[in-house]
Amino acid sequence: MGAIAVKLSKYAAGIIVLGLFTACSAPEVILTGERFGLRDEVPDGPADGANAVSTANRSVPISLPAPTNHAAWTHRAGEPDHAIRQPIFSISPTLIWTAKTGQGNDRKHRITADPVVADGRIFTLDSRAKVTAFSTQGSTLWSADLTPDNERSDDASGGGLAVAGGRLFVSSGFGTVSALEVNSGAVIWTQKIDAPVSGAPTVVDGVVYIASKDSRAFAIDATNGRIKWQLAGTPDVSSVVGTSSPALAGGLILFPFPSGELVAVKRQDGARAWGALVTGQRRGRGYSSITDITGEPVVANGVVYAGNPVGRTIAMNLEGSRIWTASDGATGPVWVDGGSVFLISDEAKLVRLDASTGSRIWAIDLPYFTKEKARRRKAIYANFGPVMASGNLWVASSDGVMRAFNPVDGSMVASVDIPGGAASRPVIVNGVAYLVNTKGQLLALH
Repeated sequence: MGAIAVKLSKYAAGIIVLGLFTACSAPEVILTGERFGLRDEVPDGPADGANAVSTANRSVPISLPAPTNHAAWTHRAGEPDHAIRQPIFSISPTLIWTAKTGQGNDRKHRITADPVVADGRIFTLDSRAKVTAFSTQGSTLWSADLTPDNERSDDASGGGLAVAGGRLFVSSGFGTVSALEVNSGAVIWTQKIDAPVSGAPTVVDGVVYIASKDSRAFAIDATNGRIKWQLAGTPDVSSVVGTSSPALAGGLILFPFPSGELVAVKRQDGARAWGALVTGQRRGRGYSSITDITGEPVVANGVVYAGNPVGRTIAMNLEGSRIWTASDGATGPVWVDGGSVFLISDEAKLVRLDASTGSRIWAIDLPYFTKEKARRRKAIYANFGPVMASGNLWVASSDGVMRAFNPVDGSMVASVDIPGGAASRPVIVNGVAYLVNTKGQLLALH
């Protein structure tokens, strides 16, 4: 008992000494500022030289050129430089016809190709590898399944379209690029790339340019399908299906790669002219590890614009020098008009930036989560655009509505229902908008 008493007394003494030290220590410092839980979103701020984002929307007048009645829409975002001028379109369009293109979206497959239009024909690519040509009245002219002989149609998804010189050029998730005769759909040639090519081709002066998902750039002879040259970029494991469409910039072709690398290549010989990185990410977001360039390069007024899906859009001159960086990511090609840059951001906002500084003028919420309750927020709506037409910004969404916004202040001015919800950007030719819905139908609105 004596030994036990001694041990207890020593233990008690230790507690007393510890208490004295604790009492003499400095009081706990309570840091000021807003507190966030471990799983909360962390508000994004300017980083990597990005401009600070203004939270207050501003109404700023804009001067737009007169709209143009386009007879063709040959590439993603209209033209090889991705900067087609604004087309003519109604402020109150109605659905005039629908036509089946093939397979729609499902858990493993996505429609990634915008329609292209030329010579009175509309061309589509479904969520697999089926290409279809339609008349402007919606009748099917021909269709072709480009699934390789040793593959199943469900084995790949993604691809894009471009039309030039009486030929339709098709890239696919099967790692092929094909040239088809526009009148019959007959395959003229097919070139194997051995890597998925989910972005659309760009065709200039008899050469087809594509970027593969393993970060390689290719120039292919449009006549016979032979590879003229290729160039390797920095590979990356993360990529987004449906992006990586090259853009024309005078004597250069700009290739976007999944690593976030934008490479300018001389068209004549494939020599690398310069490279830039679209870097930066939204802190605290699970998707911030994706480095792909989802806002494919757009070349307008001697300036190159490109964006990623995690909060960065950049502007550069044609020599590759940075002009500005904005803290709004672009999920598709931006639209440049009237001294402003319009984009759909990674936070599902329609955003207007000042084209000279990159500063935000306004940002308007678009459909985002399919479920309102925070605990059920998993799936999100897709938004496609924007497309400036007759002075209004049009955005087509998978929630089943195409909306028009005033470019001055971002206010919504019109809407039209889209059966099945949008799965592509609208393309507007001769005053008619064509887009594909999630069910694999081509819609025409006038």
